[in-house]
Amino acid sequence: MKLAARTYILAVLVFLYLPIGVLIAMGFNESPLYQLPFQFSSHWYVELMSNRKLISASWNSVLIAAITAVIATVLGTLAAVALSRRQFFGKEALRLLLLPPIAIPWLITGTAMLVFFYWTGIGRGFHAILIGHVALAIPYVVLVVGTGLTTIRADLEEAAMSLGAPPVKAFFQVTLPLLAPSIFGAALFAFAVSLDQFVVSYFLATPGSSTLPVEIYSAIRKGFTPEINAVCTILLAGSVSIFLLFTLFAKPGASRDRS
Repeated sequence: MKLAARTYILAVLVFLYLPIGVLIAMGFNESPLYQLPFQFSSHWYVELMSNRKLISASWNSVLIAAITAVIATVLGTLAAVALSRRQFFGKEALRLLLLPPIAIPWLITGTAMLVFFYWTGIGRGFHAILIGHVALAIPYVVLVVGTGLTTIRADLEEAAMSLGAPPVKAFFQVTLPLLAPSIFGAALFAFAVSLDQFVVSYFLATPGSSTLPVEIYSAIRKGFTPEINAVCTILLAGSVSIFLLFTLFAKPGASRDRS
């Protein structure tokens, strides 16, 4: 049984990661038609540097992801604190409303955003993509930061206020430093969600404002080139790095209070 289980796990891992390994390897293959034998070269990375469309789309993706991370982290953290530490009408309803944006397929979300943005006059473009990404990232931030808040003793902030500290000062000097790892992890998560987002970006992008996933999709439709392998490898390295940073800093189960 153990041998069968290990064989099954190995087969699943090979099925998942072998295509990625081939993609990375072919980005270093000099042949444009993937001909063998394999000839190691960085030619396609050099060619990528002169591909203005892919470079522009890459900068758009990074810029949108960075702005999304900042806005979503600020709004999501405030929402998480309010849901965790405050009592108000409709609190449970708001908590439940955080789940549908995560559970609903992004195809439906993208279509709904496109129709809504046209109906309200927001339209399409860089600003529309940014709004869409922020809306998608906030629920993840609320969940990560909210989980971090459960590991922080609320009475520490109350003790600071009992000693004369205003509520805002008590939050910034007591709760916020303890919550910083979760906030940083949530920001990385929001950045990764925005960077990898395709469906919403595809619906809301206009010429000149497309993101890297949209540009990769368009390039594949017109004709696949190994430059796509190169840019995908760079994107994969960035996503994995962000994920590793997230696992290092977002430790919701770790104990932060020591009495």
